[in-house]
Amino acid sequence: MLVSGPVSRRYLLRRAACGFGLMGLQGLLAEAANPLAARAPHFPAKAKRVIFMFMHGGPSHLDTFDPKPRLIRDHGKPLPFKRPLTFAENNVQGLLKSPWEFKKHGQSGIEISELFPHVARHADDLCVIRSMVGDSVAHGGATLQLHTGSNTFTRPSMGSWVIYGLGTENRNLPAYITLKPGLSHGGAKKWSSGFLPAAYQGTAVGLGGMAIENINEPIEHLKNYGLTAEQQRYELDMIQKINASSAARRQQDPELEARIQSFELAFRMQTEAPEAFDVSKESEVTKKLYGMDALETADFGWQCLMARRLAERNVRFIQINHEYGPGNEVGWDAHSELVRLHTRTALAVDRPIAGLLTDLKARGLLEETLVIWGGEFGRTPIAEAGDGRDHSPYGYSMWMAGAGVKKGFVYGATDEFGYYAVEDRMHINDMHATMLHLMGLQHDRLTFMYGGRPFRLTDVAGKVATKMLA
Repeated sequence: MLVSGPVSRRYLLRRAACGFGLMGLQGLLAEAANPLAARAPHFPAKAKRVIFMFMHGGPSHLDTFDPKPRLIRDHGKPLPFKRPLTFAENNVQGLLKSPWEFKKHGQSGIEISELFPHVARHADDLCVIRSMVGDSVAHGGATLQLHTGSNTFTRPSMGSWVIYGLGTENRNLPAYITLKPGLSHGGAKKWSSGFLPAAYQGTAVGLGGMAIENINEPIEHLKNYGLTAEQQRYELDMIQKINASSAARRQQDPELEARIQSFELAFRMQTEAPEAFDVSKESEVTKKLYGMDALETADFGWQCLMARRLAERNVRFIQINHEYGPGNEVGWDAHSELVRLHTRTALAVDRPIAGLLTDLKARGLLEETLVIWGGEFGRTPIAEAGDGRDHSPYGYSMWMAGAGVKKGFVYGATDEFGYYAVEDRMHINDMHATMLHLMGLQHDRLTFMYGGRPFRLTDVAGKVATKMLA
């Protein structure tokens, strides 16, 4: 109906009500079409992104970040209390002092072992958590719990929860990238979206043990030489029409949904991914900072340098993995030969990690990036097979640095033997809650309805460790 002359605001709103509804519907449809659209956090965030450095195998906290004078004093004596459930029941011996010396570093005086001389120079940037606790003594369950919050069920990974909550600010690269992950102890479940929509799953670049040149080659092929962008877009649209028709018949098919999303992402990545992964333009000084000039550190150095490059490009969740592989068959899992294995493994990661912290800080990225370091559990204070240590999830160390955490700070403590967390105990659920809090997400509000009930990363537990927040 046409109206001549001026109209009141009330009349306009009444007549245009359906139009406003359609505008709202259009927004909802746009969100459904783009599940990775950037979203506002629940409250102002301290961190824009996460870099998680996974140390597969379980580094010994007693030989890295948690010194225990009692072990020096009672070296070789039996453990004076009944030990809890462990992974390996044989070849158990007496208390084992650390073969490495601990020293205080920086103005904070945090004690760090000589295994990490380069990381130790960043003591005043670290928030060392000495009271981590998990629920599994086996690698599989412990690794899944670290990544997903559950050691028994298939759940979405922590990176997927972050992307579900916040989306991404760079649609030309995956919002969640894991570099060179391993397929053992959980495999793809470690970066899976679980029951969340497939758009939130992580993108694995390479696999543990894969040579760097074998990773870069397929990325170069994203350029798709010989076709114009218009021709590629036409091909993709034809494929997506077929996919959409199949999706309509199947209704909900997570695998098909993931394929549709991956085609779109691959198309967009052609412009940005080859450049993002091309480290050849980095200066020799920068490459040396990350240890790419030495055989022992080049592999993990490449991962750390890539983490910085991806952080610059607003990738929301970046995971780098020190994995089992050629020349590193057991990672940090030193059931025997602790000195040889931990020396070799720490050498491979120490300089690259320090390089990453230095570079992030110099570029102003550390202030908006949460860096997390750790493995699936720690190791026992008693010896196994001579000079090894068994798995221990009852009290171990991780550390955080960067956005929102106290600098040069030690959170929590284990007992005098380093077996149990006894002060400010931080369960993995609490670590996840704290990480989400720093990203501006309230862990008990970040839920997804599945199987008739709301799920979350922290399940029915988790509390934010407020003492360690800046």
